[in-house]
Amino acid sequence: MEGEGQEKITIADVADALGVSKTTVSRAISGKGRIGAATRQRVLDYIEAHDYKPNVIAKGLAQSKTYNLCAVMPGEYDIVDLNFFQECLFGIQETAGVMEYDVLISICKRSDLSPLERIISNHKVDGIILMRTYMEDPQIEFLQQKKMHFVTIGSTLYPDVVQVDHSHKNACKELTSILLMKQFKRIALLGGDEGHFVNQSRLYGFREAYEEIGEKPDESMIYMNCDGGSYAVERSVNEALEKKADCILCMDDAVAGHVLRILREEHIKVPEDIRVASFYNSMMLENNIPSVTSLSFDARELGQVACRTLLDMIEGKSVEPCRLLSYEVVLKESTK
Repeated sequence: MEGEGQEKITIADVADALGVSKTTVSRAISGKGRIGAATRQRVLDYIEAHDYKPNVIAKGLAQSKTYNLCAVMPGEYDIVDLNFFQECLFGIQETAGVMEYDVLISICKRSDLSPLERIISNHKVDGIILMRTYMEDPQIEFLQQKKMHFVTIGSTLYPDVVQVDHSHKNACKELTSILLMKQFKRIALLGGDEGHFVNQSRLYGFREAYEEIGEKPDESMIYMNCDGGSYAVERSVNEALEKKADCILCMDDAVAGHVLRILREEHIKVPEDIRVASFYNSMMLENNIPSVTSLSFDARELGQVACRTLLDMIEGKSVEPCRLLSYEVVLKESTK
């Protein structure tokens, strides 16, 4: 096999072969420090001809980098959220790997930043990707204080934060508008944690759809903080049914899953007795019968773009302060 039995050459070997110092070789590789153009080209030509690849530690020391990134997952999540985070991580890892970066995963609760603090204080990474944003976000405040390169997957109102997100407000506005055009006049909205920025964006989109037609939603049929478990969802569903809701609109797939189960248990048929739609699609909803009208987003693309943006920041390149990715409205049987 090619290369088998061959010893890997070191930076010292390159220096000896060319009759220069190890410092000169290091400077040629890193592109930093005073070194003549001709000498630098000799070094680069030699290492290319001999397939020399500096190990990551040596390369990192030369360039003052760790070649590690950190993806921060929230400590509070529903089991169905894992599919979203997994797809994001796949996108992050794919992009990081191409640039020879490794990805560390940290799990942080809003009330305990110690895992993130430890990573930063030990200088383990060159940049951070926050995978969830909050209305009041101690993670963002901490990273800004430490002047750390970071990107958020999710929007935020904090100034000077580079963020990558899907256009949740516009997507939710469009789906709500379609439901209103279908003459669903009594729409019950079931949402999750109000502290999550994405849920506020979804709520804004829902309200804007009504404003556009000169109407207002029934505030008594907006139920937030339904992510506390199936009991909170069941109570909201029963109240919505008592108020003669003709459609239950769920802010995400976790809430939608609870709603569909409750309706089945109570022998309420979808869409014959009531319609159901979701502001977020997942594999869980795709297998439901009947199929569920929802918004489709590409979580892997989200991770890829966030990682590419962070790497550009680390390299000192200019980046867009806010990048909103596209979405798709998927109309299915549940709202016929």
